[in-house]
Amino acid sequence: MKKMTLTLFARTPVHVGAGNSVGAVDSPVQRERHTKIPIIPGSSLKGVLSDLWNNENFKRTTEGKALFGEDDQNAVAKAGSLMIGEARVLAFPVRSAKGMFAWITCPLALRRFQRETGASFKVPSIEGENAQAFKTVILNNKVVVLEEYVFASQGEPAAEIVHALESLVSNDPVWNGISEQLVIVSDEIFQHFCEHACEVVTRIKVDDETGVVAKGALFNLEKVPSETLFYTTIMASTGDPLAALKKKLETEQMIQVGGDATTGLGFCTVTCQEVN
Repeated sequence: MKKMTLTLFARTPVHVGAGNSVGAVDSPVQRERHTKIPIIPGSSLKGVLSDLWNNENFKRTTEGKALFGEDDQNAVAKAGSLMIGEARVLAFPVRSAKGMFAWITCPLALRRFQRETGASFKVPSIEGENAQAFKTVILNNKVVVLEEYVFASQGEPAAEIVHALESLVSNDPVWNGISEQLVIVSDEIFQHFCEHACEVVTRIKVDDETGVVAKGALFNLEKVPSETLFYTTIMASTGDPLAALKKKLETEQMIQVGGDATTGLGFCTVTCQEVN
């Protein structure tokens, strides 16, 4: 089985909706049930990637059908040769009292990344209100302040971890800051920020006749913030389908995932790397 890692670096906020909610947020993003960490479902990614193989008549090309399958009513339905998993969060941006913002990750996220990609580095043990961080985000040489929370500094993240993350996004001047703005926190703190530090905006539709909000057109929308790094694994029984996808993405280096494309949501830099 051949494997490839696909990373999505959010250049704008991302909203892959989970449908209506009975909670305070009317339109939340999709999350893992057991961790509450945002995800991009494999079905969403497959649909977005398959659109890259549409011709001028918005019909899937022959190569696209081989990669992603076809459900033509006049032909025999057939599955594609690519298997696309859900995209998980590896690095999440959080406001920092020093350095403006920091990317946080945690031991669980790093171990998952290792399991999927075979990356070689030692995962640190971080517990409670401790963190590993660079001096760029450390106050008074001893604490890291993220949002309203204070964490005790326990040294810098290992160089091999920084290198593994840095290489996932190519030629992005913002992501290059990961070498100075990475903070490794505990699993519980990472989960807390991923659940509660997403953006929530109020959306309305104005009635042209009355000049006020149309009836039933006021709702809250949740968005995963820009500069979030997602990754997923794509598999195939042979190397040819992966080579075709990699070649296409070399020219299509940005894709749009989720809803509200016309208001600028969901635009991501996409990079792929082969897994040995």
